[in-house]
Amino acid sequence: MRLPLSIVILAVLTCGISGAHALELKDVTFNTNGGGKVVFSHEKHLKKKELKSRNVSCKSCHDIAAKPGVHFTMADMEKGKSCGRCHTGQKAFALAKCTGCHKVKEITFQVKETGPVRFSHNSHLKSMQCNSCHNKLFNTGPNKSVSMAEMEHGKSCGACHNGTKAFSIEKCGSCHPSPKQVVFKIKETGPTVFSHARHVEKYSCSACHTRIYPLGSSRHVSMAAMEKGKSCGACHNSRDAFAVAQCSKCHPTKEITFKLASISNAKFDHDKHLAKYKCSACHTGTFPLSTKARPVTMSEMHRAKSCGLCHDGQKAFSVSGNCDSCHIKDSRAASTPGDEKG
Repeated sequence: MRLPLSIVILAVLTCGISGAHALELKDVTFNTNGGGKVVFSHEKHLKKKELKSRNVSCKSCHDIAAKPGVHFTMADMEKGKSCGRCHTGQKAFALAKCTGCHKVKEITFQVKETGPVRFSHNSHLKSMQCNSCHNKLFNTGPNKSVSMAEMEHGKSCGACHNGTKAFSIEKCGSCHPSPKQVVFKIKETGPTVFSHARHVEKYSCSACHTRIYPLGSSRHVSMAAMEKGKSCGACHNSRDAFAVAQCSKCHPTKEITFKLASISNAKFDHDKHLAKYKCSACHTGTFPLSTKARPVTMSEMHRAKSCGLCHDGQKAFSVSGNCDSCHIKDSRAASTPGDEKG
């Protein structure tokens, strides 16, 4: 920080305090390089109680013929020049107490992949001084962006946030806002919800990011790829976590009602079937995952097509003679008449 040698040039320094009160003494604002604005208050320095205890007067500062435009650095002040003549920690608070003059503010970093991250000067200054970071780790003012990988190697915040001096940067939620639920819109099975909250209860963010998932990635991964250990399948393998074959853990299932023209509607209950079978027993060999699957007639089922593949009287009740096991009594659809389909 640089300050002019002369804060206010007084024409007559021998006037004493009574003369100072006759002058219009204003606050002086200095625009520093990287340290924001610093306001010097004549009024605070010339208070009566200060005069009695510290003998502060205009002459205390304005004791030489100052030249306009002369500036002092913080290094100069630390050597006893300018403000450093009094701000030694004895006559007045030490220069090391930066916030005595420099006003700090909250800083928000806009991180595209994870959302805004807030840095609180006030929280950090409860246990340390400004020189803990400035200018050793961070310049006062704008700084270049630092990656998490660099922090893990002790750069930037990682110099302290190493799990010893302060919490480790692996505790992502301490700085990054709580991650949101991610909803994947899957045409064939409906929306699938991924809950960050449930996963971070058991695992650290680094378990997935960025080893399995790049931050901000929207790349689609098929179930076949997951079964080979890709994406969710890296953990959901029935050892580390439930297998991806347990489809209903992630994909919602519901009852399906087939509206039929000339016979009672037929109901398919996913829950009842999943109590005995896996989704893979039907999907996608017997039934493609599609909302536009071709209707199947009862005569085709009698030939072991569709539901008839299992409902043959041996694996499950037969499609012949057990109609009310699927068809809902007294329920008919107002659709276009056609072949009885299920």
